[in-house]
Amino acid sequence: MFIFLDTETTGTGDEDRFCQLAYKTDNGTIAVNELFDPGRSIEIEAMCVHHITDEMVAGKPSFRGSSTEKELKELLSNSENFLVAHNASFDVGMLNREGLYPKNVICTLKLVRHLDQGGYHKKHNLQYLRYSMKLKIEGATAHDAFGDVLVLEALFQRLFQKMMSQNEGDEQKTIQKMIEISSKPSLLPKITFGKHKDMLFKDVPKDYLQWLSGQDDLNEDFKYTVNYYLNSN
Repeated sequence: MFIFLDTETTGTGDEDRFCQLAYKTDNGTIAVNELFDPGRSIEIEAMCVHHITDEMVAGKPSFRGSSTEKELKELLSNSENFLVAHNASFDVGMLNREGLYPKNVICTLKLVRHLDQGGYHKKHNLQYLRYSMKLKIEGATAHDAFGDVLVLEALFQRLFQKMMSQNEGDEQKTIQKMIEISSKPSLLPKITFGKHKDMLFKDVPKDYLQWLSGQDDLNEDFKYTVNYYLNSN
């Protein structure tokens, strides 16, 4: 069973927590969309994205000890279930802070990057892909956790069908390939800043890649991509 999940959070720092949690199963038996008291103030920058305020979560239950915690823990600890999220490392990190550790994780962001090495889509964030890929979803409000879950599910289904065709219609092989891609750094299609902005990484001059490789502030995916093309023929 696939579990499509999204969180809205108090911020993006190491001490932040989620204030809204939404998830649904692909068989339609479970659909959850709840606000929780995160135990800390929501940063203004985060409010500007999801529009959840401290007043809206005041008096809400804590996630720890809730029936939702129990249900989600059971779902995620089942080795036959698969958590699906966009930029899954962020949401999984939030779940880890609440003591939840998914058995199987599929990241649609990494799947899109894997399938779009030609850089057809200018951006790979969820809402951009919603319109770039002409996904048809009813009632999906951007930056609302459940709205994002609906977009996530539609995106996953599109990617799943494409990867199924690459794996001769073998569902198990496709799922395992998705998990494998999701567990490794992404190969980014385009550089997103500097004098070579929007150029495919494979076309970036080697001397510029060499300079980039010496920078200390590169994230895991960017560093992986730079080193990959720097060492390719």
